[in-house]
Amino acid sequence: MISTSLKFVGNTPVYQLDNTNIFVKLEKYNLGGSVKDRAVLGMLEEAMSQGAINKDTIIVEPTSGNTGIAVAILASVLGLKAVIIMPESMSIERRNIIKAYGAQLILTPKELGIKGSIEKAAEIREKYSNAISLSQFDNPANPAYHHKTTGSEILEQVPNIDIFVAGVGTGGTFTGVARYLKEQKPEVVAIAVEPAESPAISEGRGGVHKIQGIGTGFIPENFRKEYMDDVYTVTSEEAIEETKNFLRSTGIGIGISSGAAIVGAKKAAEKYPGKNIVTILPDGVDKYLSVLDFEDVTHVEV
Repeated sequence: MISTSLKFVGNTPVYQLDNTNIFVKLEKYNLGGSVKDRAVLGMLEEAMSQGAINKDTIIVEPTSGNTGIAVAILASVLGLKAVIIMPESMSIERRNIIKAYGAQLILTPKELGIKGSIEKAAEIREKYSNAISLSQFDNPANPAYHHKTTGSEILEQVPNIDIFVAGVGTGGTFTGVARYLKEQKPEVVAIAVEPAESPAISEGRGGVHKIQGIGTGFIPENFRKEYMDDVYTVTSEEAIEETKNFLRSTGIGIGISSGAAIVGAKKAAEKYPGKNIVTILPDGVDKYLSVLDFEDVTHVEV
């Protein structure tokens, strides 16, 4: 890779919640503001090493937003063209950030979910011989990069970890980290988190929810159940409330899937008292300002 700015992907900080044994890894501090920077960098490096990318390549990627942002940023750095396809239900901030980095954005009907974006991406790839997709849902380079970086960082930062909790979107973060941790410490318990309204892992069905970034409605190939010990469901309302509470109690702005991860971690803390729990907070609040209601603020007469 050719840009020194890429050194800002990875090595994100860990924060311990007050009066708890819960540690949260703040992926908002990656270059593009989310955990997806890691997967995209890993997949691009793998594709480049195989000669699958050249100066004429068009990267066509279906996404719920953060992967699209990461692709747009890294494509810009590398001088490549990028076309991002995502459901129209995703936040306006995500759309604007993608376009800010010079990528073309195509929106698909919200009722089709991420599957609609995947199908549209396949149509575009068929039209252009120089178009490729990083295929984040089934590309083994996605979990491999988390195995290589995120997992080892967690074990270095919290060496006495007992439980790992993470939301599941593509499955790359959960699978890569859980596999690494279990290789190093087989007794680590790995817990997946998914929206209660779209419990594909626990109940085999999808549904509409408000936790952008997780809960695709299907089980991706990159999600490997053999590394999962349990799965917790979190409602959209629980996730949104925790997102606001965390922001106001810590001053650290996080996204809705991060709120869901914290709810999951707190549920684990109730079940496993005294155990050290680490969870991934995928991104920051900046992409959700248009969808979160912050009207419950302090009011004084002026």
